[in-house]
Amino acid sequence: MGAPCPHGAPNSCMQMKFIADTIDNTNRFLGKAVSWLLILMVLVQFGVVVARYVFGLGSLWAQESIIYMHGFLFMLAAAYTLSDDGHVRVDIFYRAASDRFRALVNLFGALFLLIPVSLMITWSSWGYVANSWRIFEGSMESSGIPGVFLLKTAIPVFGILIAAQGVVMVLRSLLYLAGRGDPPKPQEH
Repeated sequence: MGAPCPHGAPNSCMQMKFIADTIDNTNRFLGKAVSWLLILMVLVQFGVVVARYVFGLGSLWAQESIIYMHGFLFMLAAAYTLSDDGHVRVDIFYRAASDRFRALVNLFGALFLLIPVSLMITWSSWGYVANSWRIFEGSMESSGIPGVFLLKTAIPVFGILIAAQGVVMVLRSLLYLAGRGDPPKPQEH
């Protein structure tokens, strides 16, 4: 690790690592926390099926809760999956490429695709979510969950979390290219 940090500042590498680790740890904590929704979702779905086909009972609230849990799980755990490099990647060249090439792909992919698209999702959903909060939008069904506004809030939160994880990708790529960080992991299959 002999090359100087970007911009020549002695503390810049430590600051970059701290920022990247903080964002990574936040996304990992949130992803692990919402991953428990998967078990709850399966249990509620099992309960809905048993109640319906064994006892002839139905609960719209329970059925809608499965949709809510599914939405929260995928929207709020996406950045955690990205932090573990778990998303599907079309890696015709990436897997066999050098560490430097992978760092450059991650750097430019995050800067010119991931972060801008994530911020566009956040920006474009803002009014949609704000209107939902303004009227405290609820289910279209009278016995449904009165919290559609909460579910819609996951859209801009998703954009922010993914953009933040994109910042981690940029920082870790810069650190590696400066000789101060670990190489990007090749995707495992």
